[in-house]
Parts: sequence; structure tokens; C-alpha cells
Amino acid sequence: MALMRRFNTIRSLYQTLEPHQSSSFLSLRSNSSGNSNVPQSYGQGVNSCLYKTENKAFPWTCRNTMTLHSTMTAELLIFLNDKKSLSTQATAQVRKVGAQISMTSPGFVYEPYAPREWIPFWKRYFTRTGWTRTKEDIKSELKSAYAIAKLRKSGYSKNHFYKEAVQLYKEMNTLIANGDKTSLRKVVTENMFSALKNEIKESIWSNLYWELVEPVVKIRTLRARMIGVDKNDLNKAFIQLTLEFLTKEKFEAYDSKGAVVAGDKNKEVLVRSIWVFEKSLFHTGAHWRLCGRIKV
Repeated sequence: MALMRRFNTIRSLYQTLEPHQSSSFLSLRSNSSGNSNVPQSYGQGVNSCLYKTENKAFPWTCRNTMTLHSTMTAELLIFLNDKKSLSTQATAQVRKVGAQISMTSPGFVYEPYAPREWIPFWKRYFTRTGWTRTKEDIKSELKSAYAIAKLRKSGYSKNHFYKEAVQLYKEMNTLIANGDKTSLRKVVTENMFSALKNEIKESIWSNLYWELVEPVVKIRTLRARMIGVDKNDLNKAFIQLTLEFLTKEKFEAYDSKGAVVAGDKNKEVLVRSIWVFEKSLFHTGAHWRLCGRIKV
């Protein structure tokens, strides 16, 4: 009987998450089309979705565009047994840091991205730990969906943002290589600027050569989060998008005498980077800034 109840629960969940052919709220298109220059089997990615790539897919989903309506969200939240709204959860996290919050940036990366270990189907749906993991995965993707939905109301376009993100990636790396702290301050948050300033100061090289080989190999969104600063006004919030860059770069380092001590500017190196970009939804003229880098 217990086994039959689990099958019925899975079937109900499948019906809840059944894909619809629409482009609102949740867009689940592989980033390998139009945003990747590698074969599809390697370059597939997601923006905000209920399936995972690289053999981490939820079995009930298809690789196409899906729509998550508000009624489905409510059903899923009942399934998750969590009555708090997604924005309220983020707001509570903000309140914990108290005086560290500034109106220009929360000052931290909310729920930093970390890759999840793949688990087989039988373990995911027929063990207690598997069900706990499935619940956590669905909650995480709902948070991303909610953040993207709020962002789209302000005119967000994934393709336009990716172009802007690549330019920011190129600009920031160039500024870091040149040690231009004045210009760097304008494109990063306050906490990130302090970290980068120390990084430049502690560099063991006198000069650096850095070059991005364009176009980038791949770019995709790994996670989206919304951080509310006013529980009575959900429009007063920050959005953080975690992006993965797969790029070809050229690098060479010199000592004080101009001798090469590391790298080779004639060779291309494949580099994987995970950066977190942040933007305010309530500041006039707000733009995307780097607020964190995640080690890979």
C-alpha cells in the first residue's frame, strides 16, 4: 500500500508539472541554441527551469519551453508544505544581517550556487533522503522562477542580458589585469570591490596581459534569487543571477623587469568561471554589477 501511495504521489506531481507550450513565467530553452558554440551534447544549459542538464533531469519534464502558472505554484507550495512566500524567505535572510545592508547592495550572495550530486531515479523517489532532495530541488527552481518573473516585469531579456554580461566579464577582467581600481569600482558592488582591491594589491606580478577570445564558448544561468528589503513592498528588492562562463582566454604575466614568468599570450586556454551579477529593482538607473565569484 505504501508503494502504491508513492506511485500516486508521483503521478499527481507529474500532472502538476506537465509542460505547456508558452513563453511566460518559466522559459526552459537550452542555451546551446544561440548562446553556445559547442556541440549541443556539451553546451546545454537552463535559465530557470524544473529540469537539470547533464543527466540531472527530473524524469517528468521535457526539454522544451514550459509555463509555470500561479495556480501550479500554489499547488507546488502545498506539496512542499511551506506557507511562506519565496520573497518573504529572502527578506528574512536579509533581516538577519541587519546593519550590514546598504541601500545600494545587500552585501552578500544569497544562497550561493553549488553543484548537486546526481542521484538515480529509484533513490530519488523511493527513499526518504531522495524525497527530501527532490523537495529541495523543486524549492530552489521555484525561487529562480520567481526571481526571473519579477525581473521580466522590469524589461529583462535573457539574450540582451547575456550580451551585457559578456561585455562586463571582458571589461572587469581587463580592469583587473591593468590594476584600474578607479574604473573597477563602478562595475562591482562595495564588498566585491574590497575583495578585488586586495587581490590586485597582493598580486605577485608587476604586469599582466589578458585577452578574451570571442565569441564565448558558452554562457548559461545557473541560479536566480530575489532579495527583498521591505516585506510590505515586494518591488523593493535586488535580483542576483549566477552565470557560468566557458571561455577561451589568453594570459601572460611579467615581473618587474618585463620578463615572462607565467602564461603564454599566444596560446588559448579554456576557462570556466561562475560569476554572480546583481541589480536593484527599485533604484532609478540601476545597472548590473558583479557581487561575487564562485570557485570552480
